[in-house]
Amino acid sequence: MKRIVYLLILSGILLTACKEKKKPQDPEKKPSFPVMSYIKSQIKAIDTSLFSIRKITIYDSTHSDTTFVKREQFRDEAKEFLELPDLADKKYSERYTETRFYDEEMNRVIFSVKPIKPEEEEIVSQEVLITPNIATGDKVKNIIINKVINNKDGYLEKQFLWQVDQSFQITTITQAPGQPEKTITVKLLWNEPGYQ
Repeated sequence: MKRIVYLLILSGILLTACKEKKKPQDPEKKPSFPVMSYIKSQIKAIDTSLFSIRKITIYDSTHSDTTFVKREQFRDEAKEFLELPDLADKKYSERYTETRFYDEEMNRVIFSVKPIKPEEEEIVSQEVLITPNIATGDKVKNIIINKVINNKDGYLEKQFLWQVDQSFQITTITQAPGQPEKTITVKLLWNEPGYQ
């Protein structure tokens, strides 16, 4: 029942966004899309799936390792997503704003969340891309979150990408003072087109 109510609310929001055609809606809206709940539901679905899960780790774009992950280990692999703050939570309502708009070229409704004071927040952006479809129902396609920590100990950036029902990846960029930048990308695939 909760899911039906949620889908009806989301459909109403998307219909309104679609009518605007690339015009941002009220940029002062508080974050509303429940990203963490959505990712948790994805993880729960994988817990009971029969997909084989492949893990690719890429080091500084110079070499990569590929392994297979047991279904029971998937939640541990996704724990960095689960540790992210839920910006739809009331305690973030005064710290972040959400802009919703329809990108006609991409055929996506985009919920874009940004901090009011970027210098004070670790999460610097969050985007949810949704394909609107009145006949079959709207479909969340991607969730993109960027986290940055920059202090005297160095620079850390994490780029999170969740491709719904297909894969996720976390790219970690680090640079210690006086050291070269290092990049590690970890990608888990379970249902990508052309794979399986």
